[in-house]
Formats: sequence, structure tokens, C-alpha cells
Amino acid sequence: MKAQSIFLLVASAGLLPIALSYGLMPTQSLSFLFSIDAEPVNVRHIFRAVMGLYLALLSFWIIGALYEKVRLPALYSLTVFMLGLASGRLLSLIVDGTPHWLLVVYLILEVGFGVVGIAMIKKSENKA
Repeated sequence: MKAQSIFLLVASAGLLPIALSYGLMPTQSLSFLFSIDAEPVNVRHIFRAVMGLYLALLSFWIIGALYEKVRLPALYSLTVFMLGLASGRLLSLIVDGTPHWLLVVYLILEVGFGVVGIAMIKKSENKA
């Protein structure tokens, strides 16, 4: 159980700066990181909504790390979230081509976290 808590906390800590880079100051961060023009209100709105989604899930994962009662649901949500992001990125690679190198790193990390999440879920269910 301790490994699951650490995993949830590491994932939360790792995604916090990504979430904030999307929505805290999107005009500055997205321009700096990816040359994205986030000046239009609709673009900022979308990225701040994405930040809110990230922060909501991070909060749930932290709660799952702290409370055993919700740990397994937190692991499930983390796994679905990571593999969902990775699936969208893989689709984009096929349809759109290679993005900024940092987004490729995100893809690798998302797949890795998703696979580790699946392994932890299976291990947890085998113990039950």
C-alpha cells in the first residue's frame, strides 16, 4: 500500500507544474514552451479548464494517497487519465506528425505511469 501512495503522490507532484503551465499564466507559459498564442480569450479559457481538470484529479490522487479507502479508485482514475492522454497524443502523432520534443516526453511519461498504474491495480486486486 505504501508504494501506491508514493506513486500517487509522485504523479501528482509531477503533473502539478504541467497543470499550472497550462492555466496559471497561459499567455506567457504556452508562448515560451510551445510557441502557442494564448492571447485569444477562448484559448485561455480552454487551457484554464484543462488546468482545472488536472488540479481536480491531482487532488483526488492526493486524497487517495492519504486515505486507503479511496486509494484503488484513485489508481484507476490515474491510469485512465494517463492512458487517455497518451492515446490522444498517439493519435496526434499519426494524424498531425511529431510535436515539440517536450510533448513527446509527456507521452512517454504518460504511458509509463499508465502501465505502472495497471500493474499496481492488478497487484492490489490479487491481494484481495
